[in-house]
Amino acid sequence: MAHAKNHDYHILAPSTWPLLSALAAFTMLFGAVAWMSGGMTIFFKAIELSGPWLFLIGFVAVLYTMFGWWADVVAESRIGDHTPVVRIGLRYGFILFIMSEVMFFAAWFWSFFKHAMYPMSEYVGSEYLQPEIYHVDAFHLPLINTLILLLSGCAVTWAHHALVHGGARKDVVNGLAIAVVLGLLFTFFQAYEYSYLLYQGWEFGGDKFFSNFFMATGFHGVHVIIGTIFLFVCLLRAMKGHFTAEKHIGFEAAAWYWHFVDVVWLFLFFAVYIWGVGTMPGLDH
Repeated sequence: MAHAKNHDYHILAPSTWPLLSALAAFTMLFGAVAWMSGGMTIFFKAIELSGPWLFLIGFVAVLYTMFGWWADVVAESRIGDHTPVVRIGLRYGFILFIMSEVMFFAAWFWSFFKHAMYPMSEYVGSEYLQPEIYHVDAFHLPLINTLILLLSGCAVTWAHHALVHGGARKDVVNGLAIAVVLGLLFTFFQAYEYSYLLYQGWEFGGDKFFSNFFMATGFHGVHVIIGTIFLFVCLLRAMKGHFTAEKHIGFEAAAWYWHFVDVVWLFLFFAVYIWGVGTMPGLDH
């Protein structure tokens, strides 16, 4: 039930979620570094925890804090704490978050273009030799994944349009369901592509080309998974009737995030798959 407010702002109650999320994220990061560095182990009185276990514990804790914290945010919205002024602040905050994500991917594009156009050897006085690679045909599986993401963006736009303009809830639910299924399909095809490239001799790390390719496309894949979860939560909320034409900031944020993921993939498709892989000397298959 919504409660009466005599001001336009949301006064937050004391919460343990920021502290818990920081501890969880630190544990996950520490475990990941220990895992990748190869062999760091933490000893407690009766427990021995290696890097992978620390990472897993931190990852589960991050998921728990995300669920609990955002559940509280949804509850605050349902009881009327998200006034028009608060919703403007939430929109600005999410726009700034997407801008930070743009700069994150800009760093990977910068690295990819730099090493593709001006490759340098790690050793002074030696020449950098680019690896021979199995060439990826951009107009096969990468093009299919591009179409999948574009269609999913259309489905999200359809659902958003139906919600804003008073369409049937069935259209909102169907649009979100289609977008979620297409997001899962994209992830499946990318996992298949990775397994096939590794089978053909590509490797994680090692050469600069492999590192840039897997980091740029891999981080995008992680964002697709996060965005799919985001849309799935919105699907559940739409089925419960949480969203109205006037109040649907959670849906709006999910739609913005998903369109951002689409745009990043378009840049990856043209820059990495068409231009980048095409400039690499290698085996023609």
